[in-house]
Amino acid sequence: MQKSSMFLAGVAAIVVGVISCTYTVAEYQRAILLQLGEIKEGNIEPGLHFKIPFINTIRHFDARIQTLDAPPERYLTSEKKNVEVDAFIKWRIADVARFYTATGGGDIRRANLLLSQIIKDGLRDEFGKRTMQEVISGERSQVMDIISAKASKQADEIGIDVVQVRIKRIDLSADISDSVYRRMEAERQRVAKELRSQGAEAGERIRAEAERERTILLAEAFRDSEQLRGEGDAKASEIYAKAYSKNPEFYSLYRSLDAYTKTFADKGDIMVIDPNSEFFRYMMNSKGQ
Repeated sequence: MQKSSMFLAGVAAIVVGVISCTYTVAEYQRAILLQLGEIKEGNIEPGLHFKIPFINTIRHFDARIQTLDAPPERYLTSEKKNVEVDAFIKWRIADVARFYTATGGGDIRRANLLLSQIIKDGLRDEFGKRTMQEVISGERSQVMDIISAKASKQADEIGIDVVQVRIKRIDLSADISDSVYRRMEAERQRVAKELRSQGAEAGERIRAEAERERTILLAEAFRDSEQLRGEGDAKASEIYAKAYSKNPEFYSLYRSLDAYTKTFADKGDIMVIDPNSEFFRYMMNSKGQ
């Protein structure tokens, strides 16, 4: 029983010894081995590694791409106008040993401060060379590429690889924005006024043209109607003349009867006339005598 206990204790001691002499580095990590506070081995790759217990210390670092979302900063353009720039940086640790030394023990916050200052200096230099129009539209991508290249060289000194620098937004300062908006508003109002004036002119021209065409159409219609009416009257006169020439007495009777019908169409109609007048001659005598 005592031998068994001693055996288990020996096995446990061996296991503890092995565990204390080994360490692992994950796939997304890099590590450095410190011996009494000094870097003994840097940029240790993922896998199983050995160390001296109580003498060596292991520091792990995340080797994946990280994002620094820098707060918006104001920069002067070549015309001495303020623009507010919001940018972000994609970076990762390239040299663990150098990163550990430059950041005072691998402090991520200090690394971000150093990197942020590098980017600010680069943005300040590039924006100072360009006009507002160039940085807002034409050369924005070029500015980002130049800053990325410069930042990569400087960040290499602190063991950082700058993957990408991107500008999210470029805003004008409040006073410049107000001035630009006022100019835009004035320009839009001028264009609107000009368009309204052109529209009013075109409207008057269209109305005048429509009125002229209306007058012409009415005149032509009146001319055609008068012509047709004249032709009708002439035709009617011709028919009346032919009918009268065939039987003048019947035609005279027919016209008189038509006149009586129209004259006495209503019971309330009153006519004051001599009964012996020519108008009543067919009422007095069927022969009109």
